Amino acid sequence: MPVNHYENFPVASILLPRRLRHAVEIIYHFARSADDIADEGDASAGERLAALDGYRAELSRIASNTEPQTELFRDLAQVIARHKLPLQPFNDLLDAFSQDVVKTRYANFGEVMDYCKKSANPVGRLMLALYGEHNPRSLAYSDAICSALQIINFLQDIAIDYDKDRIYMPQDELARYNISEAQIARHDSSGAWSPFMLMQIERTRKLLQAGAPLGKVLKGRIGLELRMIIMGGATVLEKLHASKGDIYTQRPVLGTRDWLNMLYRALRAK
Repeated sequence: MPVNHYENFPVASILLPRRLRHAVEIIYHFARSADDIADEGDASAGERLAALDGYRAELSRIASNTEPQTELFRDLAQVIARHKLPLQPFNDLLDAFSQDVVKTRYANFGEVMDYCKKSANPVGRLMLALYGEHNPRSLAYSDAICSALQIINFLQDIAIDYDKDRIYMPQDELARYNISEAQIARHDSSGAWSPFMLMQIERTRKLLQAGAPLGKVLKGRIGLELRMIIMGGATVLEKLHASKGDIYTQRPVLGTRDWLNMLYRALRAK
């Protein structure tokens, strides 16, 4: 589950056991605030990178059992110690946010997936660690789900990201379909836009399906939560497909009927 722009997915919802909600809230606060450093305000690239390095220094203090200097990281240190969380996912997230500051184009799908490995997959791995799930197969399923959700965000937010001078769609694939940056800037879904988007949607659907068994591997409320997340992603993909990828006039969002349908399906799929 990506940490940025994931309002369509039921992350840290009431389905989570009460004993884990505080931990998830602190992890979310860490990720959200670091993402804001990379994205929000008028700071220069150098200032953003320096602020993210400050976060890295705080993580290093946690790693060396030295008290962090800020309240957020003192809270995070307690969560990490209480739940025996690995530090690497937190550092990976910071690497993704730093990358957002300096890298705005992705040559191919491999580069996009490498970004997802740092920007999205760590959140899923932290959630599994909170539940004490360390099976390598479960981690692989989680990575597939999280990468798929991140790419779904990219597909929804092509126009939003372009306004930030970022294009997460692979450059070689845009060229193959003869789609220029000027076309994206015009919000123009003509020409080969629909075939291009349908290809992206189908590939992402397969990636999401590859991780879907995790929703049945995990039992109880975490399994239900995860099935809801998977179905949320699948529903957005269905909406994208129905519009033939015209995100400019039909950006998909989940409504009340979608949530009820997802909950019904998630309960039946246990």
